[in-house]
Amino acid sequence: MADGNKRNIPIKLGDFSVIDSEFSNIRERFDAEMRKMEDEMTKFRSELMNRESNFFKSTTSSSSSTTTSSDGRTGGGEVRTWLDGLDSPLIQPDGDDNKMLKLRFDVSQYAPEEIIVKTVDNKLMVHAKHEEKSDSKSVYREYNREFLLPKGTNPEDIKSSLSKDGVLTVEAPLPALGPGETRIPIAQN
Repeated sequence: MADGNKRNIPIKLGDFSVIDSEFSNIRERFDAEMRKMEDEMTKFRSELMNRESNFFKSTTSSSSSTTTSSDGRTGGGEVRTWLDGLDSPLIQPDGDDNKMLKLRFDVSQYAPEEIIVKTVDNKLMVHAKHEEKSDSKSVYREYNREFLLPKGTNPEDIKSSLSKDGVLTVEAPLPALGPGETRIPIAQN
C-alpha cells in the first residue's frame, strides 16, 4: 500500500494535567446530569399517568402533543440539524458554529521521543514503541491506534499535545459543509 499523503504531526509537551483540568468540576457535572435525568423521569411518569388515565376513560379527550413540521421546526420554531444533535464526547464546540474533534490516548508508559503522531491520507495514526534491554530482562511495548478522520479534515490544522501525566490529546477542526452539501433537518417527535 502506498503511503499517499503522509504528514508527521509535532507533539507539544505541556506542563498540565488532563486529570486536573477534565475532572475538576466532575461533581457539578454529575449533579447536573442527575437533575436532567430526574426531570426526564418526572416528565415520563407524568406522560405515562396521562396516557393511562386517558386509556381507561370511556370518553375521548384531547391531549397535548408536540408537532414537528416538514422543514424540521419544532413547536418552538427552532431549526435542528444533524450536527446540532450530534452528542459525542469526541466532538466539542469550538467557537461560533465550529466543532472540534478531540481524541485522547493514554501513552503514559512511553517517553515523548518514543511517540509518533502522523496522518496518512484520511487516517490519523498514533504509534509508540519502547524497548529496554538489560542482562536480566528485556521489555518491549508497542502502542498503535488508527482513527479515520472525517472527509475534508485538513491535516495541517491538526494539533497534538502531551500532558505531564502521559495523556496525548489530538485536536482537529471538523470541516464545514462543502459546496454541494446541504444540511438536512431532522424532525424530532
